[in-house]
Amino acid sequence: MSRKNMESADDIDMRNEDKNSSGSGSDAKEDAKEKEKELEQKEDEKLQEYGQMTLEKNQGKRKIHLLSIIGEVEGHENLSGNSKATKYDHVLPQLASLEDDDSVDGLLVLLNTSGGDVDAGLAIAEMIASVTMPTVSLVLGGSHSIGVPLAVSTNYSFIVPTGTVMIHPVRMTGMVIGAAQTYEYFNMIQDRILSFISSHSRMEYEHVKCLMHNTKMLTRDLGTVLVGEQAVKEGLIDEVGGIREALHKLYELIDNHCIKQL
Repeated sequence: MSRKNMESADDIDMRNEDKNSSGSGSDAKEDAKEKEKELEQKEDEKLQEYGQMTLEKNQGKRKIHLLSIIGEVEGHENLSGNSKATKYDHVLPQLASLEDDDSVDGLLVLLNTSGGDVDAGLAIAEMIASVTMPTVSLVLGGSHSIGVPLAVSTNYSFIVPTGTVMIHPVRMTGMVIGAAQTYEYFNMIQDRILSFISSHSRMEYEHVKCLMHNTKMLTRDLGTVLVGEQAVKEGLIDEVGGIREALHKLYELIDNHCIKQL
């Protein structure tokens, strides 16, 4: 047999290694694609179940968590299956997880809520206000009742021109005892709400209280509805704008936050 037709054992081994390496490379690509599909599927499920997703395809590659507070803020009791609801027991752990995740750069909160449970709403508002990352809120449609503290809990707030905020006294459900202690309890709850709103906006405590007990606007209730620019003029919301302005402001806050950390 000639040398040309002869192959050494080393040559055969090298050829087999090349085949194996090329095969392992294709396997790695398939694994990467499968992992990417799994991540996309998880994001879709998270958006569908919790109204949350991650925004990270922007030019600056900033990783932003989107939190939607839609419908009614659900407290300790479950709402009917036909009601749109934001469950505080879903939102609180997620906010804690975000605070513990150094890869997340900012939080964008979208609001279209009729209000809901006071304790649950204040709990979410306090959590948003206490996170260290830059935060921006955007009121779409409306942010009523306990939605007002949620709207002002971020570092900066926006409202679309047709968006509304409604400030009104606390409503109690269930059995109410007609005693002096009951009214004191009502006042205590309202004081918590008024104090939070005034400390996280440009609106004074007494002015918020005055709007809350306004008798001239609503036919069946006390309170005040502020539309778009009115909410900004009153000092409740920082600026009129939409998603473009809200994201631009959040990018700006993130960049400033990064500079301060250097």
